[in-house]
Amino acid sequence: MTKTFMIGTAVVAAAMTVGAFGAQAQTRDQIRIVGSSTVYPFTTAVAEQFGKTSGFKTPVVESTGTGGGMKLFCAGVGAEHPDATNASRRMKGSELESCVKNGVKDVVEIKVGFDGLTMAHSKASPAMKLTMAQFFLAIAKEVPGADGKLVANPNKTWADIDKSLPATKIEVLGPPPTSGTRDSMHELFMEAGAEQIPAMKDLKKADAKAFEKAWKSLREDGAYIEAGENDNVIVQKLEANKNAFGIFGYSFLEENAAKLQGVAMDGAVPTYESIAGGKYKGSRALFIYIKKQHVGVIPGLDKFAAEYVSPKAIGEDGYLASKGLVTLPKEEAAAVAKAATSLTPLAADALK
Repeated sequence: MTKTFMIGTAVVAAAMTVGAFGAQAQTRDQIRIVGSSTVYPFTTAVAEQFGKTSGFKTPVVESTGTGGGMKLFCAGVGAEHPDATNASRRMKGSELESCVKNGVKDVVEIKVGFDGLTMAHSKASPAMKLTMAQFFLAIAKEVPGADGKLVANPNKTWADIDKSLPATKIEVLGPPPTSGTRDSMHELFMEAGAEQIPAMKDLKKADAKAFEKAWKSLREDGAYIEAGENDNVIVQKLEANKNAFGIFGYSFLEENAAKLQGVAMDGAVPTYESIAGGKYKGSRALFIYIKKQHVGVIPGLDKFAAEYVSPKAIGEDGYLASKGLVTLPKEEAAAVAKAATSLTPLAADALK
């Protein structure tokens, strides 16, 4: 087979792929977005505003969880695949590799703002203050025993952890493994909490893998309950059970401030000011990822990206701030807007 023939065949194949995508896309004239339940309310607000003002159809936004959204987003290019995905953590290097493997080669990353990972409970119960270490000791599958070695978590009530805490049963409703909020809970609360415990610090020095396994493993005896991807369900359950606690993003706490109160973690209560100022250690960045190969094929995708990063959306006084988004500093917001409107793809080594 000649080199010229091989190149010609490749060109024809590429043209057929583009042509097929174009034909498929004609059956979909509406942007489709999947991903994080935490970012869902913000993207929904942008979608609604976009639908009202742009002349394009209002995008369809689905809450599938960050991990689930990444799988759908990276599965391929074409009308049957979503155009964007929300994420309550940054895309992993392995996820970008999966995208590239499946032909999704130009991924545009948009950092939309910050959120606080919060632990909350009913306002009908007394305010709670915890350290990260106490949180770890409440829901870790294994904790240090009297001799410092790991044992099955024996703590049934909060008072079992510390006598200053209430003698009520430990019940924590939280996200499933597919959720970016679950990843954030592990990294921001569990790992940080483990590092506050002397025996766990010793374990980290002696066996880093065993230490990592410990802070990533949660109880399976009912103390930690996977409540699905819908954070509103957790809110409803907390209303019904004043002794239960829930884990979700700050925006859901603010939205339900009349019913719920945030738990102070390491001395800081989750508020807009404490998250923006860095005092609250449970803060995390939020993202949306756009499939550049769908721009120009799925109507309005580039315009939607521009709406998302506009000052009226992510600015300090923008409509997303009123929804609970902790906004980016002005200079960073300007840089994000420039990259998003120019649809600058994420570099292959950016996540390493």
